[in-house]
Amino acid sequence: MATYALHEALSKLDAPTRDRLAAHGFDAARLTRLAATLAESDPEARRDARNRVPNARTPEPGEIREMPEEGPSLEAGERALQNGELAFCVMAGGMATRMGGVVKALVTAVDDRSFLDVRLAENARASARAGRPVPLWLMTSDATDGPIREALHAKGAPAHVRTFVQDLSVRLTERGELFVDGDGHVSTYATGHGDLPDALRRSGLLGEFVRSGGKYVWITNVDNLGATLDPVLLGAFVSAGKELLVEVCDKVAGDRGGIPVHAPGPDGNDRLQVLEEFRLPKGFDASQVRVFNTNTFLVRAGALDATRIDWTFFEVQKKVDGTPAVQFERLLQELTAYLDTMYVRVPREGARARFLPVKDPEELERRRPEIRAVLAARLT
Repeated sequence: MATYALHEALSKLDAPTRDRLAAHGFDAARLTRLAATLAESDPEARRDARNRVPNARTPEPGEIREMPEEGPSLEAGERALQNGELAFCVMAGGMATRMGGVVKALVTAVDDRSFLDVRLAENARASARAGRPVPLWLMTSDATDGPIREALHAKGAPAHVRTFVQDLSVRLTERGELFVDGDGHVSTYATGHGDLPDALRRSGLLGEFVRSGGKYVWITNVDNLGATLDPVLLGAFVSAGKELLVEVCDKVAGDRGGIPVHAPGPDGNDRLQVLEEFRLPKGFDASQVRVFNTNTFLVRAGALDATRIDWTFFEVQKKVDGTPAVQFERLLQELTAYLDTMYVRVPREGARARFLPVKDPEELERRRPEIRAVLAARLT
């Protein structure tokens, strides 16, 4: 009954909302299928059945590689840059709710420069080093796309800096019906950074890049200013012949996130892949794995373009104006379950630090000296 009610409610959405959803990859049939699972009586059992893998084990010695040094790797990376084989992709969607619901890309990061300013400066330096424009793609959301495009226009960003918009969906009630806010409006949201492959293909940017000889795409979060273009790491990836590289770093107290573990892949075979802790078997001690995913990836553009993934959409509980709501999200690290993946442990301290995330104003204030030092070493 709830599924029928949802289907009816979606069919009666106003035309502007329907058009907005259609432009951003909305799949009504998929949402209806996911909503049907909410009718199951035990929410914890329901989420466990959807999310958890049946078994997992820790990585073997040597499966997590160390950050490479210069030498042949540097030469291979520089050559790929000079041949126009790399694009850099920054995830700048969603809204920074822990920073007051602002567009994080436009927040001042350091010395009166926003996160977007720093990314543009990095790109200018990389393009100068390559002797040609290095494509910079910004994945925005329905909420951030307008402000970011306006900022790019105001800053005179070059033509090779482009935006594309991630997916959009509608929230549900805990019973699987369409969630409506106090003003009678449907509540929309971006469905997670796992949108990136589909949204990038939809934009046409990825296909155009591959057809023009592009081979590699570097992907990272807008707020992690440690994750810049590194020719040495790029060269190591080129030489390894893998489809995907995941940057991991050592855990410190309080760190939680996806970890590399052996678990069954989509084909049932064992695969070293990144799983969030809520996906691990009950009783698995995540502290056994001393590194975790930084959400920075290098991927072969052809594989990213060609691989079709049966994405897992995870049930997430939210409160909208104090009222419980449900949304379904996907995670980009699920690429590791499909692609031939290598893992590299990167530093999180010192001049080569590659993991400097900023989730709230307090963390930004604490990290500013580190960010300033890293940027001084890399952008001058």
